Amino acid sequence: MRYTYQTKGTCSRAIAFDIDENEVVTNVEFTGGCNGNLKGIASLVDGMTGSEILAKCQGITCGSKPTSCPDQLAQAILAARAKMQA
Repeated sequence: MRYTYQTKGTCSRAIAFDIDENEVVTNVEFTGGCNGNLKGIASLVDGMTGSEILAKCQGITCGSKPTSCPDQLAQAILAARAKMQA
């Protein structure tokens, strides 16, 4: 399933990715934000499960912001998970 998430509180505006029935995430694309860093994150998480991404990215902050692009990716995984279970 292709999933797109509108981010909140970050420079990136959206995150799109494919997630399969085993929660394996591929083809992550960030819209906006720090291009090089976000390409790096997308490359590093490609092929990981949602649980692995949550363990590594959830709760990361950016400066004084309470969230970050990696944290927003974790939130996107949670939202995709909820949609898949609905």
